[in-house]
Amino acid sequence: MTHAFDFESLVELCHKTHEETQGRAARSVDLALVVRNWLFGWYIVEFEQNGADRAEYGVELINKLADKLAIKGCSRRGLALSRKFYRCHSEILQTLSAESHIELPGKALGVSLAASDQSLTAHLGQPGILQTLSAELAQQFVLGWSHHVALLTIDNPDERRFYEIEAAQNQWSVRELERQIASSLFERLALSRDKEEIRTLSRQGQVIEKAADLIKNPMVLEFLGLEEKPAYSESDLESAIIDRLGNFLLELGKGFLFEARQKRFTFDNDHFYVDLVFYNRLLRCYVLIDLKRDKLAHRDLGQMQMYVNYFDRFVKTADELPTIGILLAHRKNDALVELTLPKDANIFASKYQLYLPSKEELKAQLEKIQAELGGGE
Repeated sequence: MTHAFDFESLVELCHKTHEETQGRAARSVDLALVVRNWLFGWYIVEFEQNGADRAEYGVELINKLADKLAIKGCSRRGLALSRKFYRCHSEILQTLSAESHIELPGKALGVSLAASDQSLTAHLGQPGILQTLSAELAQQFVLGWSHHVALLTIDNPDERRFYEIEAAQNQWSVRELERQIASSLFERLALSRDKEEIRTLSRQGQVIEKAADLIKNPMVLEFLGLEEKPAYSESDLESAIIDRLGNFLLELGKGFLFEARQKRFTFDNDHFYVDLVFYNRLLRCYVLIDLKRDKLAHRDLGQMQMYVNYFDRFVKTADELPTIGILLAHRKNDALVELTLPKDANIFASKYQLYLPSKEELKAQLEKIQAELGGGE
């Protein structure tokens, strides 16, 4: 049986094909830019360390090279970023040397070659070497150059590695990456973790294995556009979240799916309403969120416990994990939460704020906790 292939279908198919191939071309060009800039950074560092004219160094070298090259994207700032990018990823040299068939000159690996010494220029000038090296390098990178420029603003290598992993795994746009860096996601996740879990963040990113892995302190809702004032209600906060649900899901983290707002259930002829109901596909469980405009109270914790119990008994299926309850409050008392809830409770209280946190303050808190945990060794 044949199907009609009309003109409009032809036009639509051409458009879709064009968009797909253009997207692939753009990604290919962006990846080529990453490879080029890493190589430029390598060349600059090699010249500074092993060049014949050691007087050409640092800012003077960058300025002179930018003027001489006159290549788009190779301004003084661009070349300085390339050098920093290489220094942040210099371990790739060892990876290439160990895993590929490319023989790199010893000076580039920091090893003396003695009689077999060979300049970097002569080595890469051999037929096919540069092409092969570029192809091998392309396998080492996932993110585009704009992402790496954002990552280069982070000095801490563990923190930078965390954001690099998360951006790749979650396919963050550059704007999303910059927002997560500005909101101090790494510090907010680390503040609720022990020493080994903090190390895991830098090695593997955010791993979701248990309910506590979902919690951030504080949760930052600056994207809602609400002013920091007592005039708005919990309903205003809830409405703002629904209006910007995509941003809120990004802030919640991995694996969240939105199910309902003001989810009603009835028990003994009384009606109850859960502010927001989500499902986390990684943990395979419901996540209930209740919003509290001001200070978290004892009765709020008891109410959430009842919500969680109801979902566990009447909503979740036998093969799903226990329901998680999260109370988002403007202010919370950790001692009250600890005293009220049993140790095995699947309920968490997290503070929210409507402005980006002070990165310095969060870093200071994290350093204090790491020191207490013995993380400063």
